Parts: sequence; C-alpha cells; structure tokens
Amino acid sequence: MKQLYKEMEVKHSTKLRLAILTTIMMLMLVLQACNNTEGNGASASGGANTGKAGEESTSNVPPVLNYGYIGSNKLNVPGGAEGWGFYKGIIQEELKKHGITEVKLTGFPNGPDQTESLISGRLDIGSLGDTPAIIAYASGAKTRLISQSSTNSIGYLIGKKDGPKTVKDLEGKTIAIQKGSFMHRYVVGLLQEEGVTDYKLVHMLIPDATAALARGDVDATTNLGVPALKLLDQGYTHLDDASKHPNLLGTSATVVSEDYLTKFPDFPKVWNEAREKALADLKQHEDEYYQFLAEIGDTTPELAKEVNPISDIKDTAFTDEGIKLLEGTKNFLYEEKLAKKDFNISDWQLK
Repeated sequence: MKQLYKEMEVKHSTKLRLAILTTIMMLMLVLQACNNTEGNGASASGGANTGKAGEESTSNVPPVLNYGYIGSNKLNVPGGAEGWGFYKGIIQEELKKHGITEVKLTGFPNGPDQTESLISGRLDIGSLGDTPAIIAYASGAKTRLISQSSTNSIGYLIGKKDGPKTVKDLEGKTIAIQKGSFMHRYVVGLLQEEGVTDYKLVHMLIPDATAALARGDVDATTNLGVPALKLLDQGYTHLDDASKHPNLLGTSATVVSEDYLTKFPDFPKVWNEAREKALADLKQHEDEYYQFLAEIGDTTPELAKEVNPISDIKDTAFTDEGIKLLEGTKNFLYEEKLAKKDFNISDWQLK
C-alpha cells in the first residue's frame, strides 16, 4: 500500500510540473505576441516599410514611374539635367531608395500630345514647354508644377527662300506653327508687337512644317535649337528669334499628376533632389555632356554647346525670373483666349 501511495504522489507531482510549465509557456507566447503588435504599430506610425524609425513609407509608391518628354532620339532620353541623370543612371538610383524600381520614358512630338497622356493617366510626370502646360491646367488638367529647369527657350521665326524678309512682310501671309507650343505664343506675341494683324496660322509638327516651307506651301514657320540653325545654314530667312524679346522667351515646366501625388506626396522633393544631383555630376563632365547632347540631337558637340549651354540649366526648382516669365505667358494666353481661364501660378505651383 505504501508503494502505491508513493507511485500516486510521483504521478501527481509530474502532472503538476507539466501544468506549471504549460502555463508559463502560454504566458510567454502571449507576451511575445503583445511585443510584436507594439513593434508593428511603431513601424506603421513611423511610416517605414522596413520598420526603421524616421524613414518614409514606400508601401503606396508605385514601382514604375511613367515619364514623358518632348523629342525623339535613339537614346530615348531628354536633354538637360533630367536627361543626363537618366543616361547615367543617377536619377534611377535615387528613385530606387523610395520604392521606384523602374522608369519608363516616352518621347512626344509636342506638348499638347504629352498633356493628353498626363490627363488620361498614361503618364505620371512630364517635362514640356510652359505654354502647353498652362493651357492644359487652365482647361482643368489635374496637374501640379514642381520645377522649371530652363527659362531660356528661344523660338525662331524662319521665312521661305525668296519670301518675306522682315516680320512686317508677313502681313497677309501663312505661318506654320505647333498649336499650343511655346513657339505659338512667341509668334502671336511677336506679330502683335510688330502690328501685323492679317495673317493665317496653320498647325503643323516641325517635320511637316519644314517640308511645307521647302515646297513654298507656307511663307514662314517656327522652329528651335539645332534644327532652326540648320535651316538658316541652308539659306532660309532668319526673320526673328525670341532672344531679341526677353518677355517672349519660353520656359520649361515639369508637372506631375495629382493622382500620382496622392500615392507619393513627397515625390516633388525626391525628384528635385535627384535632378540636382544629376546636375552636379553633369557640371563635372562638361565635354561628355555636350557629346551626349550631340548624340541625341544628331549634331556636333560645338553646336550643342552653342544652343544649349550648361549655364542655362537652373540649379533650383524655381527662380524669380522663371516665375515672372511664367506669369507673363499665362496672362498672355488668357488675354488671347488660348487659355480657358485665369488662375494664380502659386495655386498650381508645388514647392
């Protein structure tokens, strides 16, 4: 009987120890779960996808950024600091830090075509001339202006061979323009200044306008940059250019869709910092940069330097000079009924 009691005591003691151990393990699991919950809450409030305090959230940032620019070339990049940054991979590396793993670049023949893609959602961001960007915003496009990388875009007015010799000779003549471009604004402003009131504007893309000028189908056309200088070298008449009219210079505009900004509110800051980093690198490799421009513009480094000097590239998102030009362009477009409504540039601008 004593032996039976001892066996019962041993079994009871063993069951008690097992029960105590089980209770302790359950408490430890509950405590661990609580700690994990607190840790996840800190990560969410801190906004870091990695759980590190102070980092911004990348969970809502789309991995692909769709970027549009004006032009077409074999490298599929624009000029300027943006183009150099893409060409060297500087901008891509900066964007990767914020969850953007791919940038898709698309070239457009003109600004109005690009703004249509922005409005439809095919693009997230675009760099274009100020005039089409303003016209689109005044028409209700949900975009925000985040930088002006250039404030010295020069439009040229070029006459056909054996045609008009001065701007005043365009009275009663036909002029080819890219409707809605900064050159459109330049020509209308120029003709107004010169008192020319009887003229016809026809919309043509630059290649079509150049061919029409050669055939004599139009009396003059607008152009810019290297293509304009090439036409002058071929004997076409240099009627005027915007360098003689500082108030008619064009500026660039980089705009982002409001829809994209809801997903990545800090994008303007990230973009401009990446662009400034690309510009700093560009300035350390000037000869290589002009060779790059020559390749995308099908010209020589010397001519690329003449047309697009590095000194024209702005090292900040906005300048007082640029905003003043933008204000003047906006006012002109509204007065000429090219822009549907007036607005404050500050309401469009996102610093």
